[in-house]
Amino acid sequence: MGVHATATTEANLMLDAAISSHAPAQPAAIDGGRAAAPPRGLEAVAFEAVGKSFGATLALHDVNLAIPAGQTVALLGRNGAGKSTAINVMLGLLTASSGSVRTLGLDPRAAIAAGRVGSMLQSAGLPAGAAVGELVELARALYPHPLGRDDVLERAGLASLARRRVETLSGGELQRVRFALAIAGDPDLIFLDEPTVAMDVESRRAFWDDMRRFAAGGRTVLFATHYLDEADQVADRILVLERGRLVADGSSASIKAAVAERRVRFTLPGADRVAMAAVDGVIGVEIHGDAVALSSRDADATVRALAGAGVPFRDIEVAGPSLERAFLALTGASPDAA
Repeated sequence: MGVHATATTEANLMLDAAISSHAPAQPAAIDGGRAAAPPRGLEAVAFEAVGKSFGATLALHDVNLAIPAGQTVALLGRNGAGKSTAINVMLGLLTASSGSVRTLGLDPRAAIAAGRVGSMLQSAGLPAGAAVGELVELARALYPHPLGRDDVLERAGLASLARRRVETLSGGELQRVRFALAIAGDPDLIFLDEPTVAMDVESRRAFWDDMRRFAAGGRTVLFATHYLDEADQVADRILVLERGRLVADGSSASIKAAVAERRVRFTLPGADRVAMAAVDGVIGVEIHGDAVALSSRDADATVRALAGAGVPFRDIEVAGPSLERAFLALTGASPDAA
């Protein structure tokens, strides 16, 4: 892949490219001073029977998916499930071993070279001694029609940190700098790899508020995360990879609904774990003090059995599975490996 296409993908390579002599790639079409937005109905990402092998290891197997422009999509999977490989293929950093890949209707490398794609990758390094504002200016210089410097800083929540050196920033602030570099070119499609790692709860909430505003203009956002609650709350659509295969594709609600398990929670002082496990429909028991949570394949039968046995519970509630429970059912993995 050419130097420019690579440079627009990772922040550290952006800086290398900024001091290299090469002509910036020009977009295929211009509309109001920037690359034209994807036509209505265009797929931001399309995989047709995509496979990727590394020697004898099959990282992706016959993956088919189509992500329309304007969606916010979460990509989940345990470590080694193929998430990073899939993203790298979408970005043109890896070439598929089989099948067809299109990004914004183009070859991935062409889409990146045209400044249509931004990415915030875990591997992106930031040079010590550089100020935040300087990095934003260097990133902007790589794109044919970038956002204004102040606009980038404002959208990334960095307006007050423009003169700060990167080595003085917190982990959450460094993530915001990486986000600023990803949006500097005003992309139609943005990839985020674990975007809120090292952020506290307040910073995570503020980050996703900023991202919602960024996506509101019809841009497509695809992010990989270990935080299943983020995927549940933020994503329009969730993709789950397991051993290189796409095992789930739908809204959070539809993925949770596909899991038969329900949760029956109530308060019961002195609850006996063995007795609870023997209740009709129960497949799992959690007891924390007086709080009891039963996993059940038939919540109605479980509640009837408890009431019929005269169990003196109170504050009972029945809920569908969380995304975490659905993820476990689909992959058998720990949620920490998502």
